[in-house]
Amino acid sequence: MADTPSTSQPTDEELAALESQVSGDDWSGAAPRQAKHFWPSATRLVGLLAPYKWQLAFVGLLTVGCVFLTVYAPRVLGRAMDVIFSGVVSRQLPAGLSAEQAVEGLRQSGHDRMADMAAAMDLVPGSGIDFTKLGQLILIVIAMYVVASGFQLWQGLVLNRLVMDTIFKLRQDVESKIHSLPLSYFDTTQRGDLLSRTTNDLDNVQQALQQALSQLFYNLLLVTGITVMMFTVSWQLALVALLAIPLTGVIMAVIGTRSQRQFVSQWRSTGQLNGQVEESFTGQELSLIFGRTQAMREEFDNRNTALYEASASAQFLSGMMMPVMQFVSYLSYVAIAVLGGLRVAHGQMTLGDATAFIQYSREFNQPLGQLGGMMQQIQSGVASAERVFEFLDADEQSPEPTPAAGHTPQRARGLVEFRDVSFSYDDQSPLIEGLNLRVEPGQTAAIVGPTGAGKTTLVNLIMRFYDIDSGRILLDDTDTAELSRGQLRSQVGMVLQDAVLFKGTIADNIRYGRLDATDEEVVEAAQATFVDRFVHSLPDGYDTVIDQDGGSVSAGERQLITIARAFLAQPSLLILDEATSSVDTRTEMLVQDAMNALRANRTSFIIAHRLSTIRDADVIIVMDNGRIVEQGSHSELLAQRGAYWRMNMKS
Repeated sequence: MADTPSTSQPTDEELAALESQVSGDDWSGAAPRQAKHFWPSATRLVGLLAPYKWQLAFVGLLTVGCVFLTVYAPRVLGRAMDVIFSGVVSRQLPAGLSAEQAVEGLRQSGHDRMADMAAAMDLVPGSGIDFTKLGQLILIVIAMYVVASGFQLWQGLVLNRLVMDTIFKLRQDVESKIHSLPLSYFDTTQRGDLLSRTTNDLDNVQQALQQALSQLFYNLLLVTGITVMMFTVSWQLALVALLAIPLTGVIMAVIGTRSQRQFVSQWRSTGQLNGQVEESFTGQELSLIFGRTQAMREEFDNRNTALYEASASAQFLSGMMMPVMQFVSYLSYVAIAVLGGLRVAHGQMTLGDATAFIQYSREFNQPLGQLGGMMQQIQSGVASAERVFEFLDADEQSPEPTPAAGHTPQRARGLVEFRDVSFSYDDQSPLIEGLNLRVEPGQTAAIVGPTGAGKTTLVNLIMRFYDIDSGRILLDDTDTAELSRGQLRSQVGMVLQDAVLFKGTIADNIRYGRLDATDEEVVEAAQATFVDRFVHSLPDGYDTVIDQDGGSVSAGERQLITIARAFLAQPSLLILDEATSSVDTRTEMLVQDAMNALRANRTSFIIAHRLSTIRDADVIIVMDNGRIVEQGSHSELLAQRGAYWRMNMKS
């Protein structure tokens, strides 16, 4: 079992080959240059809600009920206004006359305009305001608004839970995707951009669904309902009000398209800036040592400026929508007020209908303005969703085989064999060709060679971090391609050059090698690898909490903890990546003794940079350009006076 999820990193040459391999894809930390698939991405985003179709249907019913009550309430309120106005006019007319006689009397007295207005009213000459009817209408209006508000609150609660469940599932998909991607993806992707896609972009998608989706259907229905009601009141004024729609469409098309491009640029710049910040944090010591602090500041300033400019442009353009559309709504409001007043004066509609229509026109422009404003959030959310979908659509590792009986022994003997293995990161740049190697159970094989020779690649192929192009790699005469990665890696322990620890106690970090280990087994592993020596000097012993980067213990102590972790796992195969290169000479001897205890009775592969540490290896493998150029014991290779001999002469 590998002692940490980290792996040895490829050399510069290998990484260059990887970058060349994926040069056609945008995994460099940047978002898409433009929204190439806006509508497919938006459709896919909405498609995430498909499992909740019944909840969505219920939300739709609540929304329809809310909209119906909202759009019909002004009509009832208009009737209340007619009751008041008709009562005021009726009180000024002589009692005992019919409504027709009262209107005719106004005409005969030369009050034609007043007669036209009175003809459209429900007059009862001599009577006043019917407060009973007025009270009933007001109570009906209040009840309609109360119920509509209740429906809106209910649908908001259901929709919010629905969106949260959707994002919860999407986060699970992203986390699952991370563990199914090949190592080559992470080798060629900035960590900052990966974090941005899996955190910032997901948060933005959640915000877009919560704020935009909850209002989009409601506002569309509201616009439709208000349009129908306006035509029932006055089709002439309705046509005037609808003139705002084409103007709104032009505004959204012109401004929205430009702001969408800026939002994509904004999220691309955010990913690049996150990558720069991550590099600044992890490489802070190096930047101080080589005097690159100012250069890193300048690079940060450049990327921060790019993000500022993209964000400012996106916010400015999207922010223009609401004011411009408000101006259009004001123009529509003025036109409707003037024309409505003229129609009331000519008796072509009642004052209540005019009041209701003016309210409709205000409510009509409000959802239109909100729709325009929501475009900002929708555009930003879809741009982020597109980046998340690109991550989810990345090529995964090759499928796991169906394990056959007898392929997964509890503990392998440790026979490892390469048979005519070829591998390359890039079809144009072969790295390993026709490699043959056999390491017997219990042997220690040291791998040496210049940078880019393929040392790290060789052990990565054993672990199936990469799949070979041709040939076979056998473990106890079983092709590793026939084993699941979990089955294979459970037989392997790794101790890397960079000791990786996690936030927690020393005991927790050792137990990471085998989570079901007892406290006694943890202590035994610590004693066998000399961790026990320094643990007792710590205030809390094995319960001492260490930082995520192990900053509370020394480099040598960190390395001993990782060796104890691998020891506890009891692997059949062991891979050591020059675990002593970052410690002092005195600690190196202790670490070397711990590794000797770890290597006992198991097949070991050592990636060696210091030749002095591998003289007792059973077999030394000298690699160059992906080929084994020499193979033998230390004394045998020195006697050949070849590549290994020359390396010893230089060291």
